Amino acid sequence: MADKDYYEILGVDRNADAKTIKRAFLKKARVLHPDVNKAPDAEEKFKQVNEAYAVLSDERKRANYDRYGTADGPGGFGSDYVDMSDIFGGGFGIDDIFDSFFGGGNSKGGHSTRTYGRDMAINLRISLADAASGCTKTISYERLAPCDDCGGTGFAPGGKETTCTRCHGTGRIVEVQRTIFGQMQTQSTCPACHGTGKVVDKPCETCAGQGRTPSHETAQVEIPAGIHSGQSIKISGKGEAGLRGARSGDLVVRVEIAEDKRFDRQGDDLYCQVKVDALEAMIGTTCTIDGILPDERIVVNIPAGCQFGQQIHIPRYGMPRFGSHARGDLVAVAQVHVPEDLSETQQQRVQEIVAERGGLTTKREQRESRDADPAYERRAEHEAASTRRHPRRQRKGRK
Repeated sequence: MADKDYYEILGVDRNADAKTIKRAFLKKARVLHPDVNKAPDAEEKFKQVNEAYAVLSDERKRANYDRYGTADGPGGFGSDYVDMSDIFGGGFGIDDIFDSFFGGGNSKGGHSTRTYGRDMAINLRISLADAASGCTKTISYERLAPCDDCGGTGFAPGGKETTCTRCHGTGRIVEVQRTIFGQMQTQSTCPACHGTGKVVDKPCETCAGQGRTPSHETAQVEIPAGIHSGQSIKISGKGEAGLRGARSGDLVVRVEIAEDKRFDRQGDDLYCQVKVDALEAMIGTTCTIDGILPDERIVVNIPAGCQFGQQIHIPRYGMPRFGSHARGDLVAVAQVHVPEDLSETQQQRVQEIVAERGGLTTKREQRESRDADPAYERRAEHEAASTRRHPRRQRKGRK
């Protein structure tokens, strides 16, 4: 689509407002929808119209497209903006939205039209830092929204809702068929009112009397501090709009928290690794690390004799507890490493320290140890006798 003009596809001027773009889109979508148009190229043209509308109906995407020729632009939309157009849960997608709109409210399989709007669910992925501090995300998504032209009523000027004359307000029609077994009655959804029992005498041209139209919208999601992965946030009335002013569904945002490079979350506690020099671990030291919250600096006290893998608990520097002002703990796991860049002088000093602790023995100490060991004398006598009996072994050994 990079070499095509979105404005030309929808048939609007480049300075067209949002309502004009939406009307042009709906007009073309009705003609090109695969359920209506059986032409071989109808489906491809419908996809082009849908893509053009997805860009031009979004302020940020449209601004990037006008300036750079692409919806993404050079730097995307920013970390606070999440496009959820293709991340619907619970079976919702753009195709389902169009099916509900063009099908008059999803009256498939002989079932009555649902007048109230369905709930919609989407997944929102955030960072651990966002979960710790709390944040506001702007999400962009597709839904059936109240029609702008009729205010969601479905009526054109002077129009009103009346009882369906075909089913007399029951929403069902009864048909009698003669078969070889006699007469049989069948019931089905009224095709005139789609099972609602009501019809509009002068329907709105934009929404065809439904009071709702496919729309690309944005919503603000308030993420509370301390939220856990898998928790959901409900935004009332931001799901699918109801038929002709009926109750709208809710938008349910399921939060997923991405893995962090520095911290491992376990409940409300945070675990991180702290690199400690082996010499400093012997005598104890302190180090300063960045916390999970912005501009947070934490001093970690490394105790003398710290071992590899030792856990150092720092209270109240973990994740904020959801719905509370308290916080979990930070657990710093010591990663003791041996320095490899000691100079000769430094190595000599270490050797002297080790020797003082009895870790190194001199040649004189080794001789004194052998002389004091009776078992060593017996081994020496046995080796000497063996050499006398087998002189060739001694000559061979000397070679």
